[in-house]
Amino acid sequence: MARPQPWQHPFLNVFRHFRVDEWKRSAKQGDVAVVTDKTLKGAVYRIRGSVSAANYIQLPKSSTQSLGLTGRYLYVLFRPLPSKHFVIHLDVSAKDNQVIRVSFSNLFKEFKSTATWLQFPLVLEARTPQRDPVGLAPSGARWTCLQLDLQDVLLVYLNRCYGHLKSIRLCASLLVRNLYTSDLCFEPAISGAQWAKLPVTPMPREMAFPVPKGESWHDRYIHIRFPSESLKVPSKPIEKSCSPPEAVLLGPGPQPLPCPVASSKPVRFSVSPVVQTPSPTAQSGRAPLAPRPFPEVSLSQECSDASNADGPGFHSLEPWARVEASDVHTAAAGTHVLTHESAEVPVARTGSSKGFLPDPVLRLKGVIGFGGHSTRQALWTPDGAAVVYPCHAVIVVLLVDTGEQRFFLGHTDKVSALALDGSSSLLASAQARAPSMMRLWDFQTGRCLCLFRSPMHVVCSLSFSDSGALLCGVGKDHHGRTMVMAWGTGQVGLSGEVVVLAKAHTDFDVQAFRVTFFDETRMASCGQGSVRLWRLRGRALRSCPVDLGEHHALQFTDLAFKQARDGCPEPSAAMLLVCSRSGHILEIDCQRMVVRHARRLLPTRTPGGPHPQKQTFSSGPGIAISSLSISPAMCAVGSEDGFLRLWPLDFSSVLLEAEHEGPVSSVCVSPDGLRVLSATSSGHLGFLDTLSRVYHMLARSHTAPVLALAMEQRRGQLATVSQDRTVRIWDLATLQQLYDFTSSEEAPCAVTFHPTRPTFFCGFSSGAVRSFSLEAAEVLVEHTCHRGAVTGLTATPDGRLLFSSCSRGSLAQYSCADPQWHVLRVAADMVCPDAPASPSALAVSRDGRLLAFVGPSRYTVTVMGSASLDELLRVDIGTLDLASSRLDSAMAVCFGPAALGHLLVSTSSNRVVVLRAVAHRPGPPCLPGVHPEPCPSLTLSEDARFLLIAAGRTIKVWDYATQASSGPQVYIGHSEPVQAVAFSPDQQQVLSAGDAVFLWDVLAATESDQSFPGAPPACKTGPDTGPLEDAVSRASELPRQQVPKPSQASPPRLGVCARPPEGGNGARDTRNSGAPRTTYLASCKAFTPARVSCSPHSAKGTCLPPASGGWLRLKAVVGYSGNGRANMVWRPDTGFFAYTCGRLVVVEDLHSGAQQHWSGHSAEISTLALSHSAQVLASASGRSSTTAHCQIRVWDVSGGLCQHLIFPHSTTVLALAFSPDDRLLVTLGDHDGHTLALWGTATYDLVSSTRLPEPVHGVAFNPWDAGELTCVGQGTVTFWLLQQRGADISLQVRREPVPEAVGAGELTSLCYGAPPLLYCGTSSGQVCVWDTRAGRCFLSWEADDGGIGLLLFSGSRLVSGSSTGRLRLWAVGAVSELRCKGSGARSSSVFMEHELVLDGAVVSASFDDSMDMGIVGTTAGTLWFVSWAEGTSTRLISGHRSKVNEVVFSPGESHCATCSEDGSVRVWALASMELVIQFQVLNQSCLCLAWSPPCCGRPEQQRLAAGYGDGSLRIFSVSRTAMELKMHPHPVALTTVAFSTDGQTVLSGDKDGLVAVSHPRTGTTFRVLSDHQGAPISTICVTCKECEDLGVEGTDLWLAASGDQRVSVWASDWLRNRCELVDWLSFPMPATTETQGHLPPSLAAFCPWDGALLMYVGPGVYKEVIIYNLCQKQVVEKIPLPFFAMSLSLSPGTHLLAVGFAECMLRLVDCAMGTAQDFAGHDNAVHLCRFTPSARLLFTAARNEILVWEVPGR
Repeated sequence: MARPQPWQHPFLNVFRHFRVDEWKRSAKQGDVAVVTDKTLKGAVYRIRGSVSAANYIQLPKSSTQSLGLTGRYLYVLFRPLPSKHFVIHLDVSAKDNQVIRVSFSNLFKEFKSTATWLQFPLVLEARTPQRDPVGLAPSGARWTCLQLDLQDVLLVYLNRCYGHLKSIRLCASLLVRNLYTSDLCFEPAISGAQWAKLPVTPMPREMAFPVPKGESWHDRYIHIRFPSESLKVPSKPIEKSCSPPEAVLLGPGPQPLPCPVASSKPVRFSVSPVVQTPSPTAQSGRAPLAPRPFPEVSLSQECSDASNADGPGFHSLEPWARVEASDVHTAAAGTHVLTHESAEVPVARTGSSKGFLPDPVLRLKGVIGFGGHSTRQALWTPDGAAVVYPCHAVIVVLLVDTGEQRFFLGHTDKVSALALDGSSSLLASAQARAPSMMRLWDFQTGRCLCLFRSPMHVVCSLSFSDSGALLCGVGKDHHGRTMVMAWGTGQVGLSGEVVVLAKAHTDFDVQAFRVTFFDETRMASCGQGSVRLWRLRGRALRSCPVDLGEHHALQFTDLAFKQARDGCPEPSAAMLLVCSRSGHILEIDCQRMVVRHARRLLPTRTPGGPHPQKQTFSSGPGIAISSLSISPAMCAVGSEDGFLRLWPLDFSSVLLEAEHEGPVSSVCVSPDGLRVLSATSSGHLGFLDTLSRVYHMLARSHTAPVLALAMEQRRGQLATVSQDRTVRIWDLATLQQLYDFTSSEEAPCAVTFHPTRPTFFCGFSSGAVRSFSLEAAEVLVEHTCHRGAVTGLTATPDGRLLFSSCSRGSLAQYSCADPQWHVLRVAADMVCPDAPASPSALAVSRDGRLLAFVGPSRYTVTVMGSASLDELLRVDIGTLDLASSRLDSAMAVCFGPAALGHLLVSTSSNRVVVLRAVAHRPGPPCLPGVHPEPCPSLTLSEDARFLLIAAGRTIKVWDYATQASSGPQVYIGHSEPVQAVAFSPDQQQVLSAGDAVFLWDVLAATESDQSFPGAPPACKTGPDTGPLEDAVSRASELPRQQVPKPSQASPPRLGVCARPPEGGNGARDTRNSGAPRTTYLASCKAFTPARVSCSPHSAKGTCLPPASGGWLRLKAVVGYSGNGRANMVWRPDTGFFAYTCGRLVVVEDLHSGAQQHWSGHSAEISTLALSHSAQVLASASGRSSTTAHCQIRVWDVSGGLCQHLIFPHSTTVLALAFSPDDRLLVTLGDHDGHTLALWGTATYDLVSSTRLPEPVHGVAFNPWDAGELTCVGQGTVTFWLLQQRGADISLQVRREPVPEAVGAGELTSLCYGAPPLLYCGTSSGQVCVWDTRAGRCFLSWEADDGGIGLLLFSGSRLVSGSSTGRLRLWAVGAVSELRCKGSGARSSSVFMEHELVLDGAVVSASFDDSMDMGIVGTTAGTLWFVSWAEGTSTRLISGHRSKVNEVVFSPGESHCATCSEDGSVRVWALASMELVIQFQVLNQSCLCLAWSPPCCGRPEQQRLAAGYGDGSLRIFSVSRTAMELKMHPHPVALTTVAFSTDGQTVLSGDKDGLVAVSHPRTGTTFRVLSDHQGAPISTICVTCKECEDLGVEGTDLWLAASGDQRVSVWASDWLRNRCELVDWLSFPMPATTETQGHLPPSLAAFCPWDGALLMYVGPGVYKEVIIYNLCQKQVVEKIPLPFFAMSLSLSPGTHLLAVGFAECMLRLVDCAMGTAQDFAGHDNAVHLCRFTPSARLLFTAARNEILVWEVPGR
């Protein structure tokens, strides 16, 4: 913290000190007035207004000033205005001079954090039954003392040291009495008399609120102390080098922060302060909590100051508050004591949360371009390692050796001037166009220290003094006069302000201006006819002209200083060199202010030679010199003839020259004098290496705006066309130009690549369409079928057809099946004439079958068949918006993914209309107001997640799934309108083109990213060293780290069912012999048991082990069975949450994430049902190979034990339901069984059973009449009435047909509404409403395009879930009133409130009573937390979608990684099994994975090697969450991969039997072993060579096993390129197999407890494990197995062997004792098992299910 100032002690009255009432040092805006408050009996300031940002009090008056208040505590005495919002902004400066904005408001819905902004929700909520709208101040808001500990706020949330308070802004609507700062922590409720008895400091009288005699302070006022004092924080920021990054990741997640010291009602904070106003009628009920969003985290080394088990959780604290309820006030000895209860009262949040995870979703990776306003601004950094230059509105720092770029973003117009100080500390920049805004940057960190408006209209030149304390600028004022300014920058790092030292006007022209290196008060300038020397003295700038003599009429262009030749140390002895457009170079004596030497550059041509061969200084016509730069040994001169020339300082002869393609506009010699930077007016930037005499090109650029772009995936190339009449091809990896095609007579307009051949097509303004060969760099074919300029050009994805359109309205179709492509058809008057060229003028669907364009008029969009050009659809865009008073016209078109069938059209009314491409009807709701001006380009990602729009000079990214429900993210950087936006073919990057081409990394391809919990935001990560080509971190796919329990009471403590109850233990075996089995094909299949690849042999006697005493104990389950229906239950009032995964019922505590597993089912569980009392859970499963009937287990929720076991049906149970009084349980058989059964819950005996005549899809009890239940099925609704006579129950049935108006579909779901309504969903997407009393359907509406599989009702709201993945919330409060209208009722009174699109068909859901939030399950195996108020869906449970192929572990065992056929690589925190990183490769299967060993460098250099089905091998950096390298060592799919023991080599095997040895850093494959060719490599295992008796040399011992039962063992030393065969093992093939047509894998591994042993399993003659001794060259032992092994793993710490079988069984073998134990739990073949390196855990996988087992110490 900053040193206390005496004048601020003990406290400071801020309003008095800054004289707020005079408004000289403070500012007010809007409705600000002084009023008298009755409570405080004094004057207060009232700030009110509908817009908070327009009504405020600000201290100090100017943003360039600073309060300089160093007090640790800020006391804000305020009262919110009732039913209004308010905002408090604090600008706080840290010790490192970084300014952080800290904001508190009841406008905020959630805590948000960036590196420079903290937003805390400050919610005041009245605890009364009638609550005000969430977020608004309650009607009874009281005066509040907000006490902010600024030191702890910065320390806890940003890990920074507090410096001082810079500024304060109080925004409407509130009353404010005063502000105070102090280093003392005052207690507002303690009086002076009480202070003597307590170790606290009372509030000073001046600051205290008045309390009438006999009343309590807490009854009248509120005290908020934030953060809580009980939060333990270190006294200084955590050092970044205190531990390796991996150590930061250990331990549990962040804990809720404890409660503060005192408040009117004690308030406990996590991140956001929340205040509750007590009421006499306060209720004890609790509102459910929304789940916490994911923190923005990163993996960089420099950001590793994350939370750990013992410290605060930086950036991961809970973004809402927990409020401790207490009404107990005890008076004892005059002391006010607060007694806290343990119950937590959560506060629900409303409003929209951020639509993207992470935020931002794009990050600028590279820029193609240079210049913009001027090409004269290019500088060396003082160390000579990088070049700084502008690219329009972006400032680029380019490392010349690596080509890596970093950026300074913030300018909104082209940068006109740059300057860098001598220590690389400060960078100054100015932007063109009035008013000229200037920025000062911290060059090392890239943050903006100061933003201010220059008095100059346009800034032309900037120059720093060598120390950086003085900045000078030259420009023009608004009258056009030349102005020179001098600013003092010495305090900018402390206060964020610059000081104007002096300014001067001059009538002389200034082209160049420099501060001298020898005296910071002296400067020099040159221009038309003048060279002047300047001096800063006092507060004035004065200048003197140099006597130029005969050279007074020259036009001088640049100047530079050099030391005197005699080496005189006097600064005044320095010489000034100036150059001119006539070729003159004048050497000026700065002391005498005279010209000492005058030289002139003249061309000398050889006879007939076009170029100068020799240069001399004499009389004659000269060469225009534009720039010069001087080093101690030479002078570099750039001239308009395109030459860079190096001269000695006496200019006797040319030392070196380099010719450029255009006039040289700027030269700059590096500080070491070895490199000369040069820039040309044609957009080239490079440097000449004087030692090697080699010129290196750094950047090339279009010299005019880019019109269109196209990308090619196979070679990673980009094509651009520009108004400069060039077509350029770029390498996307290096951003370097490969080809340049120039046309002087016609301008290129459109471009596209051929999808498969090295060819691109280009359309020109003349109407010609040409194809160019990238290999020969020449034109192949030209067609001139158009009469106007080409406006659109696109090809089908298969490359067979090409389409072009022109400004005259014609459309041409070409056949591109062969290189000599030809015209197929030309249709006139098809496309809108006179339309500008646009990348989105033509669009081809992703499957290549449809073609869309704007035409034949600008008001219509036409869709055609791409092959036949038959018109399929024509949509009049102008008539879609009937409310509009003007016709709407279409601007651009874009197809979505083929599966969606969406066509997107941007319109002139700033909307994007979504149409069905195959039907004349709108699609999902359009996006209104997406851009303020016409949109020339838009595109949708392949997964339909992100919509990109070119909107003026910005790029907007929309979440297409939520569409208009959440706003877009807007990205700046372009200084001119963006003409084209596009996703890269791999969807990992975005390109935007306008003034330049920007390359953006997509930080979340499907839902955003990311990294280990607790690290700072991803924007702090270091620059990438390679392209993030196929690796994408997904954020919203991460399971939640913590979801609070929405319950006042803690969830019941659940035990673990040790083993399935058999015989006794209270379980009853009640069987019901169903009717004979029939076959029926239903259109709506609710549950399909997963196919289990097992042999006729069953794993009898296998079970989950007891909770204690077994070899294994199940710890965690990763995944959810999306194959079931209604297989998830959640009770918000008790917090009970359970779901199914295969054969297990998983009971999870949403607060802690702890799991308990109820086992016993012999097949996959199909459905669940929870009793209304939440004391009993019923689970049903299908038949297995060992049982003829399905199984229903009834569980005691409180104890977690199975109480009853019944066998109701011979087929799968489709649905379960408890009666409202929990006395009955109804079970419904599937479409084969057609059986409805009732069971009494007292003994679970069968009460009644009936055979249904047709398939039934759902059953439900009437919630207001326990004697009635309803079934829905094919064409009928069946009402059952239960009549009880004694102990007997009979069923009376009434069947009602579905009206024809509903449609010819099946009823697939049902739920009861308000009495007497019944809602039913159909397979065609209809929802129909029935009057159960009259037995008639009186209303229906189309609720979705797909079948409605789920309906839920509560209050006046209905939730529907469909097979399309849409979850919709309907307002149906008016339906009851429509019942009396009968069949005449219309659905117009039903409207949809919200819609969410999930990742699969909705199969289960549970919501709270208010329908505000709930949990939803989908067929994709995901459980979502849905908040309608937020409009968000957050993943709670999510496993891999497809088969898991490998599990690997980090060296420190803090994390594990999995890969799957869904193309993803996921990194999990091993302690909690929370997903922290995901790398996704689209359209590929990840088949194998390896983690680099511990000896591979530092922990932050850990890497993952992943092999894919296309033969590629990708290296991912775990610390940087980026892909480092992609290589193709194999032509076919990889099957296994492994690192060498030193991590410097990667071994990979493929399905053809080849083993490749590669370098993971360079990507080179230096050896290929083909010994196993012909059979797929199933295993590669690497270990250290410990046995010295093998007779070979090497550091590594590794083996490869192939599918033909052969194993080769090798010894290698890859650093010496040695690899020798140690042994070759061949095992006999079996005569017959029991593997149902396919062989089990051949697996081998080295024995970790004996380096001489090798273990092998495979499809041999016998089912056994073979142990082979490498030293003895023989088999030493065989361990029999019950089945052929599918997976194998050896425990490193104990002599345990794990073997998985296709029979859903896992066997653990103790090789030392010779004993074995079998375990069940999976629902499919156990194809993967892996011990962790410490042998504490065992991972097993079956399909996409992952079970984590604990291995107790043995």
